[in-house]
Amino acid sequence: MKEIYHTDRLILKILRPKDAGLVLDYVSRNKDFLKEWETDRPDDYYTLSHQKGLLKRDYRRFKDGQMLRLWIFKKDDPNKVIGTIALDNIIRGPFLSCFLGYRLDRDNINRGYTTEALGELIRIAFDEMALHRIEANIMPRNQRSLRVVEKLGFVNEGLSREYLKINEKWEDHIHMVLLNKDL
Repeated sequence: MKEIYHTDRLILKILRPKDAGLVLDYVSRNKDFLKEWETDRPDDYYTLSHQKGLLKRDYRRFKDGQMLRLWIFKKDDPNKVIGTIALDNIIRGPFLSCFLGYRLDRDNINRGYTTEALGELIRIAFDEMALHRIEANIMPRNQRSLRVVEKLGFVNEGLSREYLKINEKWEDHIHMVLLNKDL
């Protein structure tokens, strides 16, 4: 697998610990915007050392075949992270499945960047990784996120009650799934 991919408007790439400053800038810029949708962060999350550790962990998991996290850059601004997309908890064997996660910079929403990036990630998952199933769990009130996966062909498989703790509250999530029909 490659570590850098290109779409019409975006560069998608795996980052290493040396790139932690780019990630820290992204998460710091979007701290308040993303808080509504993410799990609580430890006190040191918004530090360079913590981001270096996360990037090191992500790269090790990539090499072990357990995860693929690509950071999103616009081609016309290749030194500024605007988001991330990830396939996590990749399980091989008869399951061939993973969980999808994604987030985008508050100043870049509603421009089709997430849909474009995820379209490439789905291609990688199905064509290069030969996965059969991608699962995304999304809070019912996150209508923007639901629209993105619906555009990409994900199907609602039901509601997972009190699925994940977000901002000290157990939140229901809609279980969206995309199957690779070619396997």
